Amino acid sequence: MASPSLERAFSFSCWCLFPPFFVYHWVEMRAKMRLMGFNAETIKPLNEEAAAELGAELLGEATIFVVACGCLVLEYSRQKMQQRRKEGEQLAAWDAMRDEVDHLALVLEALQAQVQATPPPGALEELQAQMREVRAKLCIQDLPPAPQAEPTPEDEGPLDPGLGQD
Repeated sequence: MASPSLERAFSFSCWCLFPPFFVYHWVEMRAKMRLMGFNAETIKPLNEEAAAELGAELLGEATIFVVACGCLVLEYSRQKMQQRRKEGEQLAAWDAMRDEVDHLALVLEALQAQVQATPPPGALEELQAQMREVRAKLCIQDLPPAPQAEPTPEDEGPLDPGLGQD
């Protein structure tokens, strides 16, 4: 006598697993017959042993197919995440470069303002020449007057404009 769990397993396989295999066998045989040119209206059903073998084969192929699809989905999602990470790094690098360019633009503006504020080289030379002149004048004014010798009558010339003229 069969155990109750074996009977439940058998009834599960008879009612849940076998019908899809029978339908698969029916569709497959009908397609093959049409391709070969036969007109088969009735197709001999599979026995339970052949159905179990076909079911095991289909179940194995379905398992491999599901695992392969899962691997493809995981690889696709991994590639997408890697691409997003690279794009994020690239955007961060672009932002850093943009900030650096903005900073350098501000520094350039400050340097241009300093250059414009400084007098041109010709003006500098002109200012130096003016300072030399001012220093020369200041030096002359600061020196005590040189002692002057008593004028001699020869140096002074005639006292009377009318005298000494013959």
